Amino acid sequence: MTNSFLFEQIKLKASFLCVGLDIDLDKIPKHLLEEEEDPIFAFAKAIIDSTHNYAVAYKPNLAFFESYGIQGWKAFKKVINYLNINHPNHFTIADAKRGDIGNTAGRYAKAFFNTYAVDSITVAPYMGRDSVEPFLAFEDKYAILLALTSNESAADFQYTQEKDQLLFEKVLKTSLDWKNNERLMYVVGATKAEAFSSIRKLVPNSFLLVPGIGAQGGILAEVAKNGMNDQCGLLVNSSRGIIYASQKNDFADAAANQAKKLQEEMELLLKFKGLI
Repeated sequence: MTNSFLFEQIKLKASFLCVGLDIDLDKIPKHLLEEEEDPIFAFAKAIIDSTHNYAVAYKPNLAFFESYGIQGWKAFKKVINYLNINHPNHFTIADAKRGDIGNTAGRYAKAFFNTYAVDSITVAPYMGRDSVEPFLAFEDKYAILLALTSNESAADFQYTQEKDQLLFEKVLKTSLDWKNNERLMYVVGATKAEAFSSIRKLVPNSFLLVPGIGAQGGILAEVAKNGMNDQCGLLVNSSRGIIYASQKNDFADAAANQAKKLQEEMELLLKFKGLI
């Protein structure tokens, strides 16, 4: 899925919502645990079916699948297959935060792009060029580089000053020299809204994956004001606020309602920007 195709989906749905699939068996409705052979997939499928009209992307968080061992990995594969077959116009993100030397990075890339057939994967940039470029070698696939995150201790490293720039700014600038850098996207936390304007000067045309709306305190309007470009350029993620809107039998309807609220707010922001 190219940037232009993703923008077409954003305009079609009047949404730049990404639904995060952070599936915790301790939080899903109990009847799924009792009735379903694969409750992880059953929960994910119900969330996807109820929210797909309001979302353009889905982001399974690998930690929540890996923690259940082989059953979790099987469920992850089923979730991606379901999306690719039944909702092929949705962008898929493996939130795996991989980052290792070249040979290993190449294997991670093959695993997620070939074996699991996701559109993109989150990647940590700490080890530099040869840990990222293997992910960029796959046509129509994307590496989403951790740039400026929303967690409390992000400042431990990301705001380190080096000469006249901060470390996260150096990451952005340096990545623009990597081969196939047009296949890069970047993670920028919604709680860092004040930084979006300067980030846009460094990567004006790239899509930004934005976690941190809602539970972590990010404000959607501020993100859009400072982060939108002429192709929208944003995928704003919501996980817990959508998928755990209810833990009762009405969980799918509750998720749809929350997704719809965000989509309606996004529609207004896209119209204000003149993109739809």
